[in-house]
Amino acid sequence: MDVLVTGSIAYDYLMRFPGRFVDYFIQDQLHQVSVSFLVDEMTKQWGGVAANIAYTLALLGMRPKLVGTVGRDFPDYRQWLEAVGVDTSTVRQIDEVFTASFFVNTDLDNNQIASFYTGAMAYAKDYALADVHNGKPDMVIISPNDPLAMQNLARECREQGWRFIYDPSQQVPRLSGEELSRDMEGAYAMIVNAYEVEMICKKTGQTPEELRRKLDILVVTHGKDGCRIYTNGDAVSVPAFPAHVIKDPTGGGDAFRAGFIRGIAAGWPLVQAAQIGSLCATYVLEHVGPQSHRFTVLEFIERYRSVYDDAGLLDSLLHPAQA
Repeated sequence: MDVLVTGSIAYDYLMRFPGRFVDYFIQDQLHQVSVSFLVDEMTKQWGGVAANIAYTLALLGMRPKLVGTVGRDFPDYRQWLEAVGVDTSTVRQIDEVFTASFFVNTDLDNNQIASFYTGAMAYAKDYALADVHNGKPDMVIISPNDPLAMQNLARECREQGWRFIYDPSQQVPRLSGEELSRDMEGAYAMIVNAYEVEMICKKTGQTPEELRRKLDILVVTHGKDGCRIYTNGDAVSVPAFPAHVIKDPTGGGDAFRAGFIRGIAAGWPLVQAAQIGSLCATYVLEHVGPQSHRFTVLEFIERYRSVYDDAGLLDSLLHPAQA
């Protein structure tokens, strides 16, 4: 299956704060916040939403094409992604700048405060899918990116009649209600978390029910409480997959998307796709960094079956051409 994953490609700087953010904010002084958090540790990781999604898709036996813009410091990252099975031939390198960077601080409750330096991602708006890919893709993932790039990609997919998944997630605060309404138009599915869906409704002036009717599939993730899938007027909840230990939440949502997309690509029931996504997210939670987890397809299947019965359906992952 020809899947294009568009969006951010970045280096992640992950920090751990040995306290709770809520203890450092004064409720009636939020209009003049000036606070610093002394962290105990920091690691530099491969990251970016699109790259994270593509990475886990590759672990699941696919060869997704990663589409985005990077800087002159990307060669090592390109080698890393290619080694796991991601096709980076559709990535464009801009030598005048550095690759985008994500700085995130996580507290004891796994709450996060983050900043994102756009870097080479600012050039993504200058490239259309047709510039880097020949033919008709089976599916396009539009994940957080330069806002104008997201707009252009959504319009190109609509004009070409390509099936696309709209995933604004981290860019929801930046996008206006008009932009969100326009760019989700015609999307096959949208995946957001509970906070983001409330923000989208507030910005667009739509009720949750109106939002659900605009999409074939709406998936709302709820962290440790799993996710809820809305489709054809129905709603079903899927619990989070049990974790052995939780080390860091960064990239968990991206891995969930990869697993869910893998299930869609295989034509499996949406509940099972969400279960696969949940297990992918759990692998990430058990490691520090969004691309620190590794598993073989056989290991993945065995762990899935320790909780769920797939009646042999996942055996097709062992033969990628059949799934």
